[in-house]
Amino acid sequence: MDEKLDIVAIGESLVELSTNAKMSEASCLYKSYGGDALATAIAAVRMGSKVGFISRIGDDPFKEFLLESWQKEGLDTSQIKLTNEANGLYIISRPSLCEKEVVHYRKKIAPSKLSIDDINEDYIKNASVVYASGVTQSLSPSADEAVEFVFKLAKDNGITTAYDPNYHSRLTTPDDAKEAFARINSYVDIMFMNTKNDSVNILEIDSYENVIKSLWDMGISIIVLKSIERNGYYTGYNGNIVFTEFYTSDYVDTTCSGDAFNGGFLHAFTHGFTPFEATKFASILAGLQAKGIGAIKSIPYKDEVYSIYRSNNG
Repeated sequence: MDEKLDIVAIGESLVELSTNAKMSEASCLYKSYGGDALATAIAAVRMGSKVGFISRIGDDPFKEFLLESWQKEGLDTSQIKLTNEANGLYIISRPSLCEKEVVHYRKKIAPSKLSIDDINEDYIKNASVVYASGVTQSLSPSADEAVEFVFKLAKDNGITTAYDPNYHSRLTTPDDAKEAFARINSYVDIMFMNTKNDSVNILEIDSYENVIKSLWDMGISIIVLKSIERNGYYTGYNGNIVFTEFYTSDYVDTTCSGDAFNGGFLHAFTHGFTPFEATKFASILAGLQAKGIGAIKSIPYKDEVYSIYRSNNG
């Protein structure tokens, strides 16, 4: 692909099956797809960004569904490779706001085969921003190595890097997450974190101000810290910290809303928004996404998000 890309994301994809009934009572499941880096990529695509995705998918009956769905979205799939391992799967049910059931099947799946061999250096050099998460690193040692390679390559070529630890206790341990973060933090320009899991388990800091200052001291210039306790985001940039409230508290399912936020932020950032403006824009996108059930299928489209942003910000 010769056309300049706004964002290149590297990570996993998963087949998603969802229902708004209890799993024990559901008579059918809605087929879609998910994955944290993929959700970030699709969110940016739906806002109008040119986005590429680096991954491996399984050569199984879901292959055509995944590739055709992403291509219809406008996602560049030229760097996705097939492998013999199965595609990962998760099932999610959301019968009420207070009830949620999730079952994952993601051991030894196709994306775990990601490696340095999957990285086309010219493709990375053609991007404005490269994005990855701690989830991608947790897939396998070779995937972890690929993320480090991509970030160093980007840094050496003046390309902005963005990272979200996205800590989950079912995927990794605090010690492993700390090690993964330590391997790439010197290459990171934009950091997305949350106070519930990331900052406490990785940095062992629970004060938003100290988290941001600690990351600044590491050389990370832009930090967006999500605080569920405060119902908003703290954006740290150029010595200033600005708080932005969540767009809405009227949500149904927050699965991947943080990943959708990241995609909205990176879209806005690569289209001339300041980091503080990008947070406002991304908060709208994430809030709208959380009003639906499932990960990517609930991500809104450009016209709706821009309309609300402009009406709220002149």
